[in-house]
Amino acid sequence: MSQKKDASVAAVLALLDLLAGEGPANRFEAVVEEARRQGVTGADLRMVEQTRRLALGIQARLERRQQWSAALATLVDTAADLASPHTVEDTLKIITRRARLLLGADVSWVTLPAAEDDGGRLHSLDGHVTMLNARLRLPKGAGLAAAVLAHRAPLWTSDYLTDDSFRHADELDQWISAEGLHAVLAVPLSRAATAGALHVADRSVRHFSADEIALVNMLAEIGGVALDRAVYLDETVAEMSALRERVLRAEAARDEARALAAAQGALLDLVLGGCDPQLLVEECRRRLGAPVLLCGPHGTAIAASGALCGRTREELARAAEDTGTLLDPSPALLDDGIWSVPVLAGSHHLGALYVQAGPALSADATELLRHAARAAAVLLSLQEGGGTVVEGQFRDELLGDLLISVPRPRDVLERRARRLGIGLDQPHVVVVARAEGDPQAHAVTRASSCALRMNGLQTTHEGDIVLLLPGTDPGAAARTVHDELSSLPGGPPTVSGSGPVSDPGAVLHGYREAARCLDAMTALGATGTSASTHEMGFVGLLLSEQVDAERFIQSTIGAVLDYDEQRLTELVRTLDAYFDTGGSPTYAAEKLHVHPNTVARRLERIGDLIGSDWQRPERALEIQLALRMSRIRRVLRERGEPAGDAAGDQDA
Repeated sequence: MSQKKDASVAAVLALLDLLAGEGPANRFEAVVEEARRQGVTGADLRMVEQTRRLALGIQARLERRQQWSAALATLVDTAADLASPHTVEDTLKIITRRARLLLGADVSWVTLPAAEDDGGRLHSLDGHVTMLNARLRLPKGAGLAAAVLAHRAPLWTSDYLTDDSFRHADELDQWISAEGLHAVLAVPLSRAATAGALHVADRSVRHFSADEIALVNMLAEIGGVALDRAVYLDETVAEMSALRERVLRAEAARDEARALAAAQGALLDLVLGGCDPQLLVEECRRRLGAPVLLCGPHGTAIAASGALCGRTREELARAAEDTGTLLDPSPALLDDGIWSVPVLAGSHHLGALYVQAGPALSADATELLRHAARAAAVLLSLQEGGGTVVEGQFRDELLGDLLISVPRPRDVLERRARRLGIGLDQPHVVVVARAEGDPQAHAVTRASSCALRMNGLQTTHEGDIVLLLPGTDPGAAARTVHDELSSLPGGPPTVSGSGPVSDPGAVLHGYREAARCLDAMTALGATGTSASTHEMGFVGLLLSEQVDAERFIQSTIGAVLDYDEQRLTELVRTLDAYFDTGGSPTYAAEKLHVHPNTVARRLERIGDLIGSDWQRPERALEIQLALRMSRIRRVLRERGEPAGDAAGDQDA
């Protein structure tokens, strides 16, 4: 008995020794088996087994405390690591890496709301082995993360794909299947302003203990705080970067403003120093870094620095006039990357500045070009002195001499016109304007500016304003002058036009024709409007000194005549029959021996050719007159006589 007692005591001491030495669990069982071999039985054996159980329980508690201490140390290290400033992406990577290491899990990730919709997106995966997670999106309310955020509490599943307690998402299930994941634990980032969730997962079925859930939950709380700070830090960095860019732009704008002010000062110093235009243009080219050309009001080159390729000077002047930039101080882009800006002294157009600076101008270059044009205007004004006034007097006197009944020598008139940049051998129209109730001085000033801008002449004659403008359309010129003068306080003027004329001696005849047209408009109650003799139909034909029956016929029924000639139809004959029968299609059909529907179709075709309003009384009268003149012309041609002269005699 003494030996058995000693064996049991030895076994107990061996178990305590193993406990103190943190021996493995299988050694504890070996001590109990050894006590049985030595004959320990009964109460002594039960004491040894009880000691084993107590020792294993103590050892398990010690191991759990050690694991807890290690986990707490990991949390402290994580908190210390997250205390340093990190970007949002780096913060998420630290959280997922520590979560996986904390539980010894296979994969970890964070789910955050997607910016594009109300769903979620996986971020900062750690331990994954496939690429199916790239750009993985979660629909709203799907996945374990949605359930966690709905309850604001940790949730876990031992086998994700077979668990039906939450809503699944197909894309997420495919990725979890590809990764071979089963057990998944999700906890909310409870202290984060962003509604996210931290996940840890194993590739085997696993039940997460309360200690493990608590550890991951604490890590999520620490990570949530760090994530908020990282978001704030990223926003602060972005704001600082934007502020830095604004500061840099402000400094650049300040430097550009200083450079622009220096350039303006340099140009002004040159002008006030009495430089010639060539020196000013060269300074402009140096400042702009592009070829520069300064031209007068009619395209005459004054100074140039560098060669402008692609366009002649005359083409540049025409292009600037076509774009309507003659009085617009803003630079306008022409072809071939050439910019044009007018040189203006008040309302006087002194010329234009052309710069070949490419298809786009910077704000500084635009402003510098404007200042260069102003400097050129000041320089030209200083050099010409009262040249603008003198030129205006020359223009008035030239047109006055063209309107006198005693003709001046043609070569003298043409030479005087050439000095002003005007070719009297080119087509011009005569426009006469009569101000209705407005002081004539205002109208004369406005008309003079219009004539100067269009490179024409202006003067007053017999109480009316007379303009000689380049062009071939007197109606369009009359409308232009009318629009120019229509804003006068006394109301719109009455304006008439005639021409074109291409000879100095024909200007007086054009003026008389326009004056008769103006008197006729006044007599007809058409004051405050504009018209030309061509636009007044047969009235204009009567007002014209040289009756042009051919023009009247063509402008009235020319389309019908051409249609009959080209298609061998009888529209003119139908018109004659229609008017001869008092405007009755039925009687016209009887006279033509055709069906009334045929007449109706012909009348519709006539309306398509000369306008649907051809049956109005005033137009019908002109059409009947044109038909009769055409018939007379045809008879005279059949006799072999000159139709134009005879028709004109008949009309007279």
